[in-house]
Amino acid sequence: MEYMFGELGGLASHPTINPKPETIYPKPGTPNNKQKNMAINKNHLFEDLDGVKCAVVETMASPARVDFLKPLLEYNGYTVVVVPSPSPKVAPKPSAAPVEGEAAVPAPPPAPEPPATFTIGVTNVMFNATNAIFGRFLTVPGGHVVTLAYWNQKETVPHDDVPYYEK
Repeated sequence: MEYMFGELGGLASHPTINPKPETIYPKPGTPNNKQKNMAINKNHLFEDLDGVKCAVVETMASPARVDFLKPLLEYNGYTVVVVPSPSPKVAPKPSAAPVEGEAAVPAPPPAPEPPATFTIGVTNVMFNATNAIFGRFLTVPGGHVVTLAYWNQKETVPHDDVPYYEK
């Protein structure tokens, strides 16, 4: 039985049952420290926007969407950071070398430029858009609470007197 309980008199000394804290939470600056800016789930993302750590409100937003969300979030006391989203990477098609004796095939016209999109974030990393909408934390200048239909721009005025589950 001595092999089972070890020197500490229990399974507490077993490395898989009670590992050293350094293996779970590595000290900052050590080579074993692989901290990522990852969220627990997809509903609470955060990243560095213009060198500022921000909670991501929306990605791939159009300029009209930015014009809608930025004043709404600023009215509710959030500092908003908007940066251009990176354009999707498209691999160029390999061009075949012309064979001697054949006419060169003209190059296809360049693809149209994708529309400008933006990433919207707020400096409060505790912000979660889903919690803010359904928790009724956001308001508009008229005093009404922001609803899901208003957030998605399906309504021009939030009708907070009718619950979302009765619509």
